[in-house]
Amino acid sequence: MEAAALVAPVTAVHFIQDRFLLTGEGPVLTVYSLEPRPKASASLSVLQHYRIHGVRPRRQAAVTAQKTQDGPSSTTGPDFYDLAVFGGKAVRLVRLHVGLHDGDHLHLEVLGPLMELQDWALDVHWLSGDKDSLLCVALAHNSALLLDVNTGTALVQRSCLEGCLLYSALLLVHESWADVVLVGGTVFNQLVVWKPDGGGDSYSKCKAPVERRLLGHSGVIFNISYLQERGWLASASDDRSVRVWGVGVLGGPGGKCGDLNPTCLRVLYGHQARVFSVRLSPGKVFSAGEDGACLVWDWAGGGKVVRTLKGHRAGGVRSLAVSGGTEEERWVATGGADGGVRLWRLQETEEKTEEAVTDKLTDLKFPGPSLPKVVCVAGEEDDNESWSQSKIVVCTDQGTVYQYSNGTWENLWQGTADFHSYCVMETVCINVKDSTAKVNLCAVGNLSGSIQVFPISHPHAGILLSGGSGKIHSLIWKEGGAGMCLLASGSEGIVYRWCIEVKLNDNQSLALNANPLLPFLLPPCGKRWLLAALCLHSRSQGALWVCGDRRGSLLLYQEGGEVEPKKGDDAQAQEGEDEENRREGVGKSSVMEQGKNSEVHELQLQPLSCLFGVHGKQGVTSVCEYRGLLYSSGRDGCVRVFRVQQTPRAKHEENSKNIAEKTGENHQRLQLEVLRVQRACKGMEWLEKVLILQPEIPEEEKAREEGETCSKTGREDAQPENEAREARFVIAGFHAVHFVVWDPVRQERLLEVPCGGGHRSWVLWPSHKRVWPGYGALVFIKHGAVLASHPPGEEGNWAGRTGRTGGWGLREGIHGRGVGCVCRLGMIVGSGCDIQTTASMTATERKEVEREQGHWEVLVTGGEDTSLTVLAVHPNSGNIKVLSVITDHISSVRTVTAMKHAGGERAHQVQSLSTLLFSAGGRAQMQCYRLLIGWDQQRLIPSCQVIQVASHRLDEQWERKRNRHKTVKMDPETRYMSIVVVDERNDCVLLALACSDGAVRLFSVNEGKDRIDLLWETFHHQRCVLSVATCSLEDGKGNRYKLLFSAATDGKIAVWDLTDASSSKDTSLDAPSPPTPCLDIPAHQSGINSLAVCAEELGLEEGGCLVTVASGGDDGQLTVSVIRVQYPEDMQTGGSRGLSQISQPEFQSPNQLQLHLHGHSHIPLAHAAPITAVKLLTPGLMVSTSSDQRVCLWRVSSTGISHRETLFSHVADAAGLSVWEGQMMDSEEGDENTIFEAEEISVCGEGIEAGLETERKSAEEAERFRTSDERGGETGNQTPTNSVVKRGGDGKDCCESRKKREKTGWVLVCGQGLQLLRVPNTDTWTEGSIKREKNRKMNHTVKVTLQEKSEYVESENKSGPE
Repeated sequence: MEAAALVAPVTAVHFIQDRFLLTGEGPVLTVYSLEPRPKASASLSVLQHYRIHGVRPRRQAAVTAQKTQDGPSSTTGPDFYDLAVFGGKAVRLVRLHVGLHDGDHLHLEVLGPLMELQDWALDVHWLSGDKDSLLCVALAHNSALLLDVNTGTALVQRSCLEGCLLYSALLLVHESWADVVLVGGTVFNQLVVWKPDGGGDSYSKCKAPVERRLLGHSGVIFNISYLQERGWLASASDDRSVRVWGVGVLGGPGGKCGDLNPTCLRVLYGHQARVFSVRLSPGKVFSAGEDGACLVWDWAGGGKVVRTLKGHRAGGVRSLAVSGGTEEERWVATGGADGGVRLWRLQETEEKTEEAVTDKLTDLKFPGPSLPKVVCVAGEEDDNESWSQSKIVVCTDQGTVYQYSNGTWENLWQGTADFHSYCVMETVCINVKDSTAKVNLCAVGNLSGSIQVFPISHPHAGILLSGGSGKIHSLIWKEGGAGMCLLASGSEGIVYRWCIEVKLNDNQSLALNANPLLPFLLPPCGKRWLLAALCLHSRSQGALWVCGDRRGSLLLYQEGGEVEPKKGDDAQAQEGEDEENRREGVGKSSVMEQGKNSEVHELQLQPLSCLFGVHGKQGVTSVCEYRGLLYSSGRDGCVRVFRVQQTPRAKHEENSKNIAEKTGENHQRLQLEVLRVQRACKGMEWLEKVLILQPEIPEEEKAREEGETCSKTGREDAQPENEAREARFVIAGFHAVHFVVWDPVRQERLLEVPCGGGHRSWVLWPSHKRVWPGYGALVFIKHGAVLASHPPGEEGNWAGRTGRTGGWGLREGIHGRGVGCVCRLGMIVGSGCDIQTTASMTATERKEVEREQGHWEVLVTGGEDTSLTVLAVHPNSGNIKVLSVITDHISSVRTVTAMKHAGGERAHQVQSLSTLLFSAGGRAQMQCYRLLIGWDQQRLIPSCQVIQVASHRLDEQWERKRNRHKTVKMDPETRYMSIVVVDERNDCVLLALACSDGAVRLFSVNEGKDRIDLLWETFHHQRCVLSVATCSLEDGKGNRYKLLFSAATDGKIAVWDLTDASSSKDTSLDAPSPPTPCLDIPAHQSGINSLAVCAEELGLEEGGCLVTVASGGDDGQLTVSVIRVQYPEDMQTGGSRGLSQISQPEFQSPNQLQLHLHGHSHIPLAHAAPITAVKLLTPGLMVSTSSDQRVCLWRVSSTGISHRETLFSHVADAAGLSVWEGQMMDSEEGDENTIFEAEEISVCGEGIEAGLETERKSAEEAERFRTSDERGGETGNQTPTNSVVKRGGDGKDCCESRKKREKTGWVLVCGQGLQLLRVPNTDTWTEGSIKREKNRKMNHTVKVTLQEKSEYVESENKSGPE
């Protein structure tokens, strides 16, 4: 068994100079090369069952000395580094081999056995002055150990007089044992400094006294750091503080213990939770904690936070490393509980106090006598425009437009009396026609329908447009099909449009030209004006406009679409206004253009599609497009992801005939379809913008995309629309009195400005860019003043950043908290890149791309952080990609299941999956999604599009009930514990859920109507129902039966016959009453956490079938119950022989299934802790897992249950298990890319891990049995397959099938991380023996024992007096 992929909490990070980064994830040591760009280079599992908590490279001089003895040394650096890796009770020596070509080729090698100590190792350091390989180890019970790594023996061990437990320790070593000083953070919130060699003979049994004691913390101390240059000691504590102490010189020659009276120099409070790590540099203090933030403190600036580094999901930062570098530039790395590794490059020039952004605001000193009403930023669309070069434009209540530039205000334009008391304003940057120059335009509208458009640089060269006779509610600049378009929302729901052009006259003066376009007509409603618009360019459909109005509706218009004559008597009034404008001589528009304007505006475009009130009644605030998908935000606290399509998904079957008729007439109706809804954080209802983030592409993929630039250019226009995938985005809006940029995936605030709340004019720079760079400045109006969150004259602390606030993502993290459920969706087989792409790659890159060919396993995990994560795991390379994160649940996700359908003709050529996903959890909430898994030809990984189908909550169901005042409201704390698919129909899917309020509920999910209905509920158990499972049966005449099994905390299993419910066509709310259970099985003494069911047909002679029910409970017992099922026709024909000794229950009807308990076997103490999950791989092979970190395989037979194998799991608190069976697919002759359809086990809890060794079974046994988890199939669009398959089959065909298909095993364990283990199928004994020899070397362990008085101690004692 070998590990294929691992994502675990990163508990150790360490830099080797500025060249390499070492990380520890579980027992796996990974090295990243930082030059020329950060990338993973090598990894190796070194500590077996222990987690790595630290890595200590050997001092450079010692390594160079050994190299000189062996041969000439290189001037570019050592060829290898000796590393001491420790964690738990283990220490191991590992060598990092560095290639000659700039460190590109790295290799890790284990040098010796695993040295297992008798106590936990908290810190390890090499003795620098000794030629031998000696390590000084700090132990958890306040003792120190001198370890010889060559022999694996302890030379010296000394304890402190204060023998308490330590939470952290720091060793300060020099050349010998006599120079060692230990600083320990005790369980009593103290720091103690003592010398292992102090207080007498170093080998004597007397304990060393405490030399110094530091008091002040109110919590335990998790980490200690020492800066020798300044004599500073820093401690990170459970009390959320970091303390910096002035202790003087510690360690060094003679083992100095510092000042007699050390003082606390500074207490740093800034973290929102416990502080786990702290590092010191000459001018900075770095700290990281459970709040997921790494804070950079400026020591010279009074201990202020100058930088906040974020990027991890829930769970916090578990490890921190800061490179030596220089004070001007250094690396910072963090390892998170989510399994992610992030890297930052900090520069001294960019580190300025963040207090200016969060607490201090800059008043721009607006000079005008009138009050500012509208604020805009000009020149923002120019990509080369920086914040210091941006111009702020303000319009007052007197119709005056001011510009702020270079610290001064300038009066640009003074409006007439019509522009007093009310005005709307928008600015835009536009290209001058037939020139490379750009000019900023400003448009101002008033109450009488007049719109003044003028260049900011030449305000007198403006034109006056007319937008009806009423109020101009809003102005919008958008790039349209014919150029820059101005949209003005006037009265009566009419949106006037012009195409604005700027050109140079003969005298080099600017001239504006406005070409009128057909106006839009908004649907009738109370608040009938436009707030957001976007133009889409499509070759097949022409220009499409997506708009959002004040009523919260999303509208779709098409250029040249349905036209309606203008309603009302506004023609004469409009002509009068135009004549008045011409008499006043305002503007540059000609009489012909004004006449054309009147003619055009008499016709109006009708919307093709309208999602009325989709954003509530407060309006749509923004609409944007990115890579084929549309994103809208509203004041209902939601972001909606939608698209434009020709055939609506919900009405595809109903309108198929109409669509077919319209296709002949080339009238395919376009509609807007909402894919999913994303809510912001609690209390953030007023959303304003959706900001697209730069996709976090790993460095390997980034290099590959750079090589694909030339080939991508030719294919970019031909990219089909169905390849659109959802982008990573953040949400900008108002939360109470703050303007907030919220990250829904990481659940954190990226930007927060105290502006006073909504209902004010504001602008965020930069906001018009296609991708938000991760930083920004807010300009807003408050109490008649124009304020900015960052001074416009300064460039800010954005220079030198990596383009994202999260730095480089070396590894993607998943759930930072415990994972409660996992579900495998299927397999995706990717196609290779084309010849043009691979031709520009190097041999190494081409080999990596070829290695990534093959299949990806797609799975979904749900965790305590209320999110669902769609992952793609590549078993061959170990890569894990996060495809999508869904955060719609308001409480923890406890259970998940899916209806799996695959696309493609052959199973091993699957490039798409369409899956219906169901998730449920706390607060009685259930969600349903359609997941479309495809293949990304650009990044060569799977892609996922999430479509939200429906959602359901019991409290909302109760609110819709009639006469609800006569009933008792459901418990708001009800949790869904387990979910299972009962049956799949053409129109709906039936689901059974186990509920914590003692109910078993049956739901109907109708994807066509986007609806989830509760059919019935029963409280038979009267206790919390923990698990449900189903089984499908079929008799000899083709009649199908459905059985439901439910288990509760009373230790009983209830069996329900759902044949009538699944066959009934009535899925309305008035469905029949719930059935009564057919059978009750007392299986355990306490709660039953998991059920697994499968069936075996007995044949025509015996009649009926046997159903095997496996269960695991809190009592640690494993139970297997066998139920004899008799079909109605078998009982009528006398086929029930052999059951005469078992009485028939009185409540069963002769026309129903007859169930009898046929056999019962159990193992009382199968695990040392409560069993959390049980699954049947086949009726003869069962898998169980428990919180004792064991995964056990059991053989189930007619005589009982026998233990087969046990696997140790690194995952704590395992909570779920998922099993499915497969084989290696048939491969054609000469095809080297063998594809595996794996037989896997998924265990989930505080981590994910798997280990299963499958055995080859005969084809007859494989076809006889089928577990209930295999319903729906893994390939092909098919209906659920029956759980019973008849005996029989040609033996010859079975033998040939076994020759072509070879079984392989996979084990997947999930929780605070993810680990996939491969069980290879060795063909020859030689290969197996080689692997066993390799594993024997890796698993070699030595128990560390203390020697008698050693030669080292004697030499130390002799050299002491001298």
